Amino acid sequence: MKLIKVVHLTSVHGALDNRIFHKECRSLARAGFDVTIIAPHTENFVADQIHIRAIPRESGRVARMTRTVWRVYREALRQNADVYHFHDPELIPAGLLLRASGKKVIYDIHEDLPKDILSKFYLPEWSRRVISWFAGRIETAACGHFSALVPVTPSIARRFYPLNARTVIVHNYPYPEEIAAAAAASPWRERERSVAYVGGITAQRGIREMIHAISLVPARLNATLELAGNEIPAHADPDTLRRHPGWQRVRYQGIVDGSGVALILSRVRAGLVLFHPKPNHWEAMPQKMFEYMGAGLPIIASDFPLWREIIDGIGCGVLVDPLDPRAIAGAIDFILTHPDDAEAMGRRGQAAVLSHYNWETQAKKLIDLYSGLLEPVCAE
Repeated sequence: MKLIKVVHLTSVHGALDNRIFHKECRSLARAGFDVTIIAPHTENFVADQIHIRAIPRESGRVARMTRTVWRVYREALRQNADVYHFHDPELIPAGLLLRASGKKVIYDIHEDLPKDILSKFYLPEWSRRVISWFAGRIETAACGHFSALVPVTPSIARRFYPLNARTVIVHNYPYPEEIAAAAAASPWRERERSVAYVGGITAQRGIREMIHAISLVPARLNATLELAGNEIPAHADPDTLRRHPGWQRVRYQGIVDGSGVALILSRVRAGLVLFHPKPNHWEAMPQKMFEYMGAGLPIIASDFPLWREIIDGIGCGVLVDPLDPRAIAGAIDFILTHPDDAEAMGRRGQAAVLSHYNWETQAKKLIDLYSGLLEPVCAE
């Protein structure tokens, strides 16, 4: 019998995106769906039984939001799938057209769009509120027409429960078996006196404060900061940061894959999540927080109410003012000079990931959603 065909669409993310490919599409393929991803890439290929249909990557935002969206939509029509699952707000028009043709369409909501726009550094500040309001109205009007919505956090979901009865939160938690291996790689007292930040590097995610803070940690500790991610963007003034005394204590690893992340987390003693207090950060649940926990690391994190509820509730880290480098340095000092306490925090965090904050708990919700939209998956 014919397998149910599912196509995931993105004009922004890469073909092997962590949430889209490694989590959602791999889980769907294992559940028996015929899965294709349409995404910016250099060539078509197959990985883990998932077909990748490549779309040329555009360099500018305007070209991406026009030509790329059109190419994604045109390829989606050629695929003639049973279900379309798209991941970017700019694909809302394509999703509506596919829905109008009678297809099942799911909108995966990674960010709180109106709040996210308020923090876009490349937009003139005077324009952000107008664009935020306009984008929010379009998104709100469209979401009642889709077959289902998949927000990534409860705070995002609250906007959509009144609009669409099929709103299902699917958190971006890590695979426990992949990250937990990092915790067993090095005995705690043999680990380096180092802390790590792995992820998108921007001013709003605290790159300036991290570099300043590591310079303030007492020299006797020989502390270092393992930094992995994109190059420091222009808005964060990379030349000035590289001249800062703290840069001498930074080991920049560039962009690393999953195994590279696990290797970094296996040799450090804490993970940093120091997002600035911006509207789109207050109730975010960044994957890196749970990756650190899964790797058995204590977290040094921004003191936001939701994060305090999680971290203090588990007892797995230290909360600080993310705009205060001295407070961050004090937390790093505490972690490095209290190894028993730090190791115990890491163990509590890892236990929470293995029992609750892991992808397997979310994959079941995703499969159940698909099963509710369609007939049961058929075997070949």
